[in-house]
Amino acid sequence: MLRTLASLGRLGRAGFMLARYDAIFPREYQDKFPPSLKAFAALTRLFSKRGEADNPGERLARALEKLGPTYVKFGQVLATRADVVGERFARGLSRLQDQMPPFDQAVAVTTLERELGGALSASFKSFGEPVNAASVAQVHKAVTTDGQTVAVKILRPGIERRLAKDIRAMRLGAALVQKLVPAAKRLEPVKFVETVARATELETDLRLEAAAASELAEAAAYAENFRVPAVNWERSAKRVLTTEWIDGIPLTDIDGIDKAGIDRDALAVTLTRAFLTCALETGVFHADMHAGNLFADRDGNLWAVDFGIMGRIGKSERRFLAMILHGFLTRDYAGAAQAHFDAGYVPQRHSIEDFASALRAVGEPIFGKRADEVPMSRVLLQLFEITDLFDMHLRPELVLLQKTMVQSEGVARQLNPQHDMWTASAPVVEKWMRRELGPEGVAADFVADVKRLRDSARKLPGAIDDWAEAGARLRSGEVRLDTESLDRLAGRQREGRIWRWLGYGVLAVAAGGAGAALYGLF
Repeated sequence: MLRTLASLGRLGRAGFMLARYDAIFPREYQDKFPPSLKAFAALTRLFSKRGEADNPGERLARALEKLGPTYVKFGQVLATRADVVGERFARGLSRLQDQMPPFDQAVAVTTLERELGGALSASFKSFGEPVNAASVAQVHKAVTTDGQTVAVKILRPGIERRLAKDIRAMRLGAALVQKLVPAAKRLEPVKFVETVARATELETDLRLEAAAASELAEAAAYAENFRVPAVNWERSAKRVLTTEWIDGIPLTDIDGIDKAGIDRDALAVTLTRAFLTCALETGVFHADMHAGNLFADRDGNLWAVDFGIMGRIGKSERRFLAMILHGFLTRDYAGAAQAHFDAGYVPQRHSIEDFASALRAVGEPIFGKRADEVPMSRVLLQLFEITDLFDMHLRPELVLLQKTMVQSEGVARQLNPQHDMWTASAPVVEKWMRRELGPEGVAADFVADVKRLRDSARKLPGAIDDWAEAGARLRSGEVRLDTESLDRLAGRQREGRIWRWLGYGVLAVAAGGAGAALYGLF
């Protein structure tokens, strides 16, 4: 009960903080609000601070910084989508990419020595001030005792406790959204936040991030010009991660990229293809690809850092994803629709032909268009309306994939406003389709089917024995299926359902007002 009250308090604080910075109903958009909201919006602005930034994006960024790392992640996604929220708004949010205040150097050294079990000098010749501070950790440049220049990432003190509190509030917020907003049920807010919460919790153990970096490095080998820094396992622990140092230019520094003579168009193509290649070829992908986590070197290679949030999709999901993308690339909307139905994304009661027509309405206006010719906010709104029309529920296993697609395409647009995502994606998707649906893929499917058949055959004797034992018990009267037994069983099931739904209510998950906006984005 106390935790629930505390979570309600945190949700209330989030709403107040957004109002305090005039970020919940910004004054710049007053004329766009429906009449029913204008009065309420004016009321919230009574609590706003005077003299805050003129840019509503910067005001939102400041509010999110105050609220903490979970909310900062939300702002980082929006910062990549100038085409959705507007160039000025996104520019204001850009401070969230890599400009968080650092924590004290002495605290960093103490944490490092405690985690590595020895004095700083035992591991490093030099250990500099923080060069980058993000919402969960900060990074220092250092030189090891054997002369290697490295990046040392150290978690913020108390971050686990703060994240846990935010996640509890998000879960409560999701329960409220799901209960009070009927339209939100289709978006599965509870499952959505649980997926994001789990990914965030994993961020607080840097040993897991080290493993993720190693895993992504293997996936990156399939992509051209995509690199991942090597992990220094000897100098990594639960709260410390040490990797090779990358001399690169962050993708937030467009001017720096231009001065270095790096081809921005090629870099945008590399980004799109790197994400898709990793996801399709291995099922593993970097799931936090905002511009602050991506660097370009002078050879035009793209480097990724910060592996706290990794996405994974299974073989079947990868196949459906490729078929859907291929359908759009080839304008085969019937094929893309069939893939949606085969994957279970659209309920079978709907017509495939009607859904194919809806996909055509999305695909045709944007096919072959440059990024600057496509009003992405309108496309996203249309997609959202289609998911509503065809009763499509949010798929928790695809949340991180969808989020990363939005992020990576947004960063590619920042690099090249005319970036053609379809042209960039085509070689990756077509190569994967040729292999998976060609002779090699058919042979692999056959081998997999034979293995499943073999496993089923191995289980068959045990299943027969179980059925034989059940039949013997029925004949002996040991097990009875009379009316009284069935009624008693049904009663237990009803009781189980009651407790299960009560449990769902207590454990429910979401991001409140910020989460509702995020749902609209995905």
